[in-house]
Amino acid sequence: MPAYFNLQGSFRKAPHSPSRDTTRQRIKFSDDRVCKSHLLNCCPHDVLSGTRMDLGECLKVHDLALRADYEIASKEQDFFFELDAMDHLQSFIADCDRRTEVSKKRLAETQEEISAEVAAKAERVHELNEEIGKLLAKVEQLGAEGNVEESQKVMDEVEKARAKKREAEEVYRNSMPASSFQQQKLRVCEVCSAYLGLHDNDRRLADHFGGKLHLGFIEIREKLEELKRVVAEKQEKRNQERLKRREEREREEREKLRRSRSHSKNPKRSRSREHRRHRSRSMSRERKRRTRSKSREKRHRHRSRSSSRSRSRSHQRSRHSSRDRSRERSKRRSSKERFRDQDLASRDRDRSPRDRDRKDKKRSYESANGRSEDRRSSEEREAGEI
Repeated sequence: MPAYFNLQGSFRKAPHSPSRDTTRQRIKFSDDRVCKSHLLNCCPHDVLSGTRMDLGECLKVHDLALRADYEIASKEQDFFFELDAMDHLQSFIADCDRRTEVSKKRLAETQEEISAEVAAKAERVHELNEEIGKLLAKVEQLGAEGNVEESQKVMDEVEKARAKKREAEEVYRNSMPASSFQQQKLRVCEVCSAYLGLHDNDRRLADHFGGKLHLGFIEIREKLEELKRVVAEKQEKRNQERLKRREEREREEREKLRRSRSHSKNPKRSRSREHRRHRSRSMSRERKRRTRSKSREKRHRHRSRSSSRSRSRSHQRSRHSSRDRSRERSKRRSSKERFRDQDLASRDRDRSPRDRDRKDKKRSYESANGRSEDRRSSEEREAGEI
């Protein structure tokens, strides 16, 4: 695996190794292997890269695509990554502050002891040096932006600070022996832990206070304060929501307890309520049953009426048809008898008067019997149909 040494001599992996590229393709921004400080654009490994305190590559994954995904998703959901980034920056700044204290102790051991009055005068010179350095860095920034008028105003402030510095150095020189004054008095920067000389020129001060190292530490410290404020606000909001939910649960529990106590104090009332509920339910069921039975009876009546109507219609049709058939039969018989009578009459003309009388009697008797039989058969048929 490719590797190299940085300026401080520490060993680290190459920033574009194949293993890290494949890891970036597999993970999401919510993975524990992703640097949450990088997602919030405040990782010290990114801020201080290329400076005297370059920390090398971060042990966690840095990817701009993951940061873009997080910025989009954070608009809809709060992932609370500020807490992880705050812990990371706090540990880093705490380590820097420890190094600053160690440097101060080392300077106190190596440099000659001076009185408190002389130390206060030297501190005044250091403060003016810091002010001049910051103003010169601001002038350079305004000049790069093209704001000439503002840069000129800041240069006027620089000249005033230089005059104050000359006066403070004169006071400090008069309070110190000549041999001790020539010794370089160092001071540790409270922001970036770098060493500053009491007699540093303006160019050296401008390079320090306008340099990437000092400005990077300022950015990290300001970001840490902002994260503390955001985390405190979110924690307060969560605590309020948690307290509200707890109050709602306690209110519900008190309400349940009050109801249970009221039921226990008035068991008859609760029983009567239960009885009324049960009675209302049973009555509603009974009403439903009655409505169902009524609907069934209506359907049954309708069906029976329709069936009886159909039967009566069929009986009437059959009765009419039987009557028509009987009429046809009677017509046929009457026509046959008429033809027979005519035939007999023609024959009787040819016979003697005595035979004709005998024949007439016989014919009248037979016709009478035939009519009575026809009448009886028709009555029997009608009675059977009814």
